Amino acid sequence: MAGKFELKKSSNGKFMFNLKAGNNEVILTSQLYENKQGAEEGIASVKHNAELDDRFERKTGPEGKPHFVLRSANNEVIGKSEVYASRGSMERGIASVKKNAPEAAVEDLADGVRKARAGAAG
Repeated sequence: MAGKFELKKSSNGKFMFNLKAGNNEVILTSQLYENKQGAEEGIASVKHNAELDDRFERKTGPEGKPHFVLRSANNEVIGKSEVYASRGSMERGIASVKKNAPEAAVEDLADGVRKARAGAAG
């Protein structure tokens, strides 16, 4: 099963998305966007930047646990990972984003109605 982006509207009226792997596990979460168009542009940016290893910033949290952020060309954070138990798990998470994001379909849940769109970046 292929990965997908789920585009959602949050309880405060802003928009965000999750990138899910084929097993339905969240592998990347976006920031909150003021409008749906901003979130859709964020998805396009993830699709483009996920193929570039130098856009992944590998980090260690205060408890020594690894996680990563994906940055755009202008150094803005466009997605964050969960906190992982090991560096190896984090690297597998990065590999999953690289594999799934470029061709992932977008499932639009923002209006409360499930709508799927093709995966190829435009």
